[in-house]
Amino acid sequence: MNTAFLLFALHLPERRMFNEWYARDISKKRRISNKIKGNAGEPMGPPPYGYIKDPDNPKHWIVDEEAALVVRRIYNLILEGYGTEQIASMFESEGILTPRAYWLKKGIRKPGKETQQPSTKWNPSTIVNILSLQEYCGDVLNFKTYSKSYKNKKRIPNDRENWAIFENVHEPVVDRAVWEQVQEKRGKIRRRKPKDGERNMFCGLLVCADCGHNLNYHFNQGNHDIKYFNCSNYNSGRGSCTSTHYIRVDFLEQVVLGEIRRLTKYAVRYEDEFQQAIMGSTQKAVELERKLKQKELAAAQARDGELDGLFERIYEDNISGKLSDERFTKMSQRYEEEQAELSEKIKALRKELDKLSGDAVSTDMFLTTVRKYTRAKKLTPRMLNELVNHIEVHQAEKINGEWVQKLTIYYNCVGALFIPDTPSMPVPDVTVNTRRGVYVSYEPAQNGQ
Repeated sequence: MNTAFLLFALHLPERRMFNEWYARDISKKRRISNKIKGNAGEPMGPPPYGYIKDPDNPKHWIVDEEAALVVRRIYNLILEGYGTEQIASMFESEGILTPRAYWLKKGIRKPGKETQQPSTKWNPSTIVNILSLQEYCGDVLNFKTYSKSYKNKKRIPNDRENWAIFENVHEPVVDRAVWEQVQEKRGKIRRRKPKDGERNMFCGLLVCADCGHNLNYHFNQGNHDIKYFNCSNYNSGRGSCTSTHYIRVDFLEQVVLGEIRRLTKYAVRYEDEFQQAIMGSTQKAVELERKLKQKELAAAQARDGELDGLFERIYEDNISGKLSDERFTKMSQRYEEEQAELSEKIKALRKELDKLSGDAVSTDMFLTTVRKYTRAKKLTPRMLNELVNHIEVHQAEKINGEWVQKLTIYYNCVGALFIPDTPSMPVPDVTVNTRRGVYVSYEPAQNGQ
């Protein structure tokens, strides 16, 4: 056997070990470099549909107005009551290019597999993804995914508390309030498409007060002008719900519009009382605790930033030869251990702050939305979706010889609100001839009662 080949074969395990060490070292240094960049607020991935890189500064995103118009339209259509499948079909019929086809037309290369899908064939999942991106508010979100090791390149979704979020870095495509409203809406009960294909703005918003199932939309076979909902779990006695929970659409429209008018009037005339009602009496104590947690978080983040600076310094020293690989490994290990402890602390503090701040953010957003509709004269799908989370429908019952139907309206972000019945803000006086000459009047139900 050739001597040179024999020597090579003998040293092969050592070579493999050296290559393994080298690959791991390079991966570690790259990870440190990416961490430094990511924690500095530099976008770690390509800009989403609706943005392009700034030609003068590739680290900054600018609005691509042509694509941004499509993004804004998607958000507006969702708030108007359209579903993702409907939007996808609408865009296809209008000949709007999909994001990938649009990028291809613009000569922009994007990662991912090329498909033979028609250039205007929108997938509902594409719409869903666009609706989920907080980046459209002007934010940078880093470390949304991670890989387990340098050997496995597959990206794994990261827990949100591990993300690095930087707000208002670039120009927003969508107003933050609109984005929040859409997220609130997307978190609701999935809307069922009626068998006849016709939709109503109350579809998906009505819930049976007794069994919790959605109410289905129908129209009277003898008179299509009479449209109504009833419990999907009743089904002529075959379901588990004992009552139909029948309710007319025209009745609903009058009641909900009347309650929204009452809500907006209360918010304007009695702003302090209104804020107290939606924020709760413990808000001051919560606010104090939130400030203390914020101070603690800021200190932890400051130290984490200092460690990033130290990482960067020893990394540069190692590259230039000022610091040996052995010394670099020891120092980076010590810094990594401290950062791991800080990371857990920051994660826990962020979770606590999210819990404390969520209500305050929500109530502020709700107040802003309420003020938009102080002079509303007609109930629209967008108004309904921006303000109302769901409505509990009770079975009509006979009280003091009169038929009464109770509803509980749960508003977005704040839930059910008690609005006093005063001469200036009376409960909506709505009565409808439901069927067979039975007149039913509206009465608000409080806390599901």
